[in-house]
Amino acid sequence: MAILIPNEQARRIFLERQGLSLPPSRRLDKAGLLSLIDKLGFVQIDSIATVERAHHMILFSRNQTYRREHLQHLLEKDGELFEHWTHDASVIPSAFFRYWKHRFVRREAVIGERWRKWQGEGYDSAFEETYRRIVEGGPIMAREMKAEEHKSGGWWNWHPNKTALEYYWHTGKLAIAGRVNFQKVYDLTERVLPAHHHEPEVSHEEFVDWACRSALTRLGFATSGEIAAFWALVTPQEAKDWVDAHRDELTEVVIESANGSRPRAAHAFQDFPTSLDSISKPPGRIRVLSPFDPLLRDRNRAERLFNFSYRIEIFVPEPKRQYGYYVFPLIEGERMIGRIDMKADRKAGSLDVRRLWLEPGVRASNGRLEKLDAELTRVAKFAGVERVNYLDGWRG
Repeated sequence: MAILIPNEQARRIFLERQGLSLPPSRRLDKAGLLSLIDKLGFVQIDSIATVERAHHMILFSRNQTYRREHLQHLLEKDGELFEHWTHDASVIPSAFFRYWKHRFVRREAVIGERWRKWQGEGYDSAFEETYRRIVEGGPIMAREMKAEEHKSGGWWNWHPNKTALEYYWHTGKLAIAGRVNFQKVYDLTERVLPAHHHEPEVSHEEFVDWACRSALTRLGFATSGEIAAFWALVTPQEAKDWVDAHRDELTEVVIESANGSRPRAAHAFQDFPTSLDSISKPPGRIRVLSPFDPLLRDRNRAERLFNFSYRIEIFVPEPKRQYGYYVFPLIEGERMIGRIDMKADRKAGSLDVRRLWLEPGVRASNGRLEKLDAELTRVAKFAGVERVNYLDGWRG
């Protein structure tokens, strides 16, 4: 018989798995940062720095003592993290690299035909030359190899060397050795990641088992589709087959929704906590989340658990936006309470708050606004500006 998980408990379980239940002011050293990213599984990378780039915001929201230089050191010096793809470009623990080799093989099988459609015949004309240049000359940026005769024509009109660099990165022959002004520096994978992360080789069965098992661990409870989508490494059918083959380890649960939709059946490991006694209650402070926070990556799951509908409106024409270009979600304890439109003006030294929207039923009490002000002060300091500036109409 399936176990019914009340919505409050389900939220607390997921928040704990997403690293949002630990005290955000506890000291986080470099080893602790690596452990946090391992707990999350990955941290999505994004170049937009309206306040701060997404990966920094994701980590800061979980621990206000987070230091950017620790992330850079783990990526560029220690080789304990690497950049690659889950559902999007992400920072991933290098301990998982051996499993990503299966992704490389899968990508190589389809990427040639797909890129030929995007780039046309001859898209691979500079592959051999580009790879030889890195073997002999060391790490390089795409701009250092740009073909003089190439005319830029948009995102997918890469020059031949850029195409080669991205192809070899997607298929594992190259890795990102660092970034300069957020532009990738490419080098041979064996020179970027320590040798012990390349071994041992894992079989296809071991790869699928790890991908599904580790996804379910980080989700707490999930359907087979959610398991497949977590890393975007295995197919929905592979995840379904894994669930069917491991039913002796799993238990059926039914998750109560917050948005009035019918309870949703899911899978969990048999040692899944069924009592709130074993689940940490998240801190009651307000925290600003990145639009790319993993808590909200699965929008449908977030809406069911938190009754919070969130969409990024970057690509929505301005007249059709409901909120704004880059609006940050707000969480208070275990409750999504609203969203805020703000931007760091580094010339003026201020974090400019343009607009605040609270969710229905969330009051703008003095106590709540004081907690919001405290959080925005922390965010301003993290973004390197001196003060919070509330613009006219911010509470309109």
